[in-house]
Amino acid sequence: MTDNAPTLPATSREWHLLSRPVGWPKPEDFALVEAAVPAPGEGQVLVRNRYLSVDPYMRGRMSAAKSYAPPYALGEPMLGGAVGEVVASRAEGLAVGDHVLHFEGWREYAAVDATSAVRVDPAAAPLPAYLGVLGMTGLTAYAGLLRVADMQEGDTVFVSGAAGAVGSQVGQIARLKGAGRVIGSAGSDEKVKLLLDEYGFDAAFNYKNGPVAEQLAAAAPDGIDVYFDNVGGDHLEAAIGALNLGGRIAICGAISVYNATEPAPGPRNLARLIQIRGRIEGFLVSDHYDLQPRFVQEVGPWVASGDLKYGETVVEGVENTLEAFLGVLRGDNTGKMIVAL
Repeated sequence: MTDNAPTLPATSREWHLLSRPVGWPKPEDFALVEAAVPAPGEGQVLVRNRYLSVDPYMRGRMSAAKSYAPPYALGEPMLGGAVGEVVASRAEGLAVGDHVLHFEGWREYAAVDATSAVRVDPAAAPLPAYLGVLGMTGLTAYAGLLRVADMQEGDTVFVSGAAGAVGSQVGQIARLKGAGRVIGSAGSDEKVKLLLDEYGFDAAFNYKNGPVAEQLAAAAPDGIDVYFDNVGGDHLEAAIGALNLGGRIAICGAISVYNATEPAPGPRNLARLIQIRGRIEGFLVSDHYDLQPRFVQEVGPWVASGDLKYGETVVEGVENTLEAFLGVLRGDNTGKMIVAL
């Protein structure tokens, strides 16, 4: 360790997965345990995490089902985005006092390989922003909308889960890139008001107030060209029904079925994609990291100028990380859910 490292505690807290949830995760599936603060190995830094990210995709990693990422190991610390301060270093290029973004979250202290840590500047943007609008969340919105869905100027764009971390960015980027009309769905009247008044959506509706297909038809009487899907289920079926000729759908998430214990029924109108020559494509942000420089170059100034606004729901304390995660699944958050340590 470096000589100028601060005095460190002997132990810290970290969240472990004890059993694989069936349906909605339950508190007894998890444990907050005390563990020794790790010493960094050669080429590693010890990071005191300051902010943790909790995200919907984490629910999938709690299952043993084959997926794009390995499942969380039982009895081991879970993983997730985090940003923190280097408090000890055995790596070239990273020193005590630097701030880094990494993926050893769900804990207070983490030994991180320097090759997988990205230095961030707290003077350029608040640290939590690197977990959201300027991090994986923002890149997901950017890549999904502009590359996967190939949004063009004048397109009518529909975003589900539009008050969430990704959805709120999608709608604003669509507006800033010249969409003709931007429509969002959300789960409360307060969130609908936020979409209209704060984020500049042209129309928005509360999906709990009536059938999605009917509300979407009213908001987009001339149909939609792009659908960015965070929800799945009835939203996806409604979007297929509203697609114009050559319409595109980018599948980012399907939070409506993440805790289902039975297979969810698929959209009943997939044949319509043939009629309209429509396209539906799922994607992972990890396939689009080549866009990162362009993303930062374009989105960074929007954030700095206030043209692109972002919301955060902040929960205090590592002991409340699980509740924050469950809150994401319930839709409690507006914008990015962040845990401050």
